[in-house]
Amino acid sequence: MAQHPDVARSNTSLAERAYRIRRHALRMGEVQGQGYVGQALGIADVLAVAYFHAMAYRPEDPAWEGRDRFLLSIGHYAIALYAALIEAGIIPEDELETYGADASRLPMSGMAAYTPGMEITGGSLGQGLGIAVGMALGLKRKKSAAFVYNLLSDGELNEGATWEAAMSAAHWKLDNLIALVDVNNQQADGASSGVLGFEPLADRWRAFGWHVQRVDGNDIAALVEAFDRARGLAEAQPRIILCDTLMGRGVPFLETREKTHFIRVDAAEWALALDALDAGHAPGGHAP
Repeated sequence: MAQHPDVARSNTSLAERAYRIRRHALRMGEVQGQGYVGQALGIADVLAVAYFHAMAYRPEDPAWEGRDRFLLSIGHYAIALYAALIEAGIIPEDELETYGADASRLPMSGMAAYTPGMEITGGSLGQGLGIAVGMALGLKRKKSAAFVYNLLSDGELNEGATWEAAMSAAHWKLDNLIALVDVNNQQADGASSGVLGFEPLADRWRAFGWHVQRVDGNDIAALVEAFDRARGLAEAQPRIILCDTLMGRGVPFLETREKTHFIRVDAAEWALALDALDAGHAPGGHAP
């Protein structure tokens, strides 16, 4: 559904896009020897469906007024979004070699002033949905057809500001707002559900006036259906897709590594991770 002709004409499958997003993220992680690659691997399918099925944008003009906005509330996921922006042609692929370097357009935490296609500066968690509400309300008042997507984490649901924004979105009937939650059950202090229980998550969002879907965030077909439903609803209410994801998805030894907020990858393991990803993507391999 992406509106730019180059994107619309592409025959590249969403599974291929997700694989390439994962590969870009691993290559950036290898450059610095670190990065939130566990989250990037887990959220790659969501980003592939967003950028190569659902969103309207122009790669050569990231500030095009008619674009759908993608807000990365979780600034430490920047490596994942950079990978998607590279795959979308908004950032040249050779720039991934500059990830995290001085004067790079790809700092380790997302900053809107530096990076084409990065709509907001994230990192202070719990702020993104409030910004998305203001942006969606502004676009409605301008009679724009654009959607605002906001990717937030399950850990951000601990923040009171998130729920204030949720109430505001329902009050203003923001049917151009689609929130996405990466439910990987990890945050800095441990398992998200152990730090502050958030279930029944779908019921909570429904109680706040949102249309809710919960899907396997690593199932591309389910994601396509969920995005299409969210965009096509007739009801004047905000929409949310709760995406259950597996950190490290696509690299078996990272999928099974003890889950922490920051999965450490040893220097010798970056090449092994790329090889494992490639092997799983090859014909007959265990595709993510």
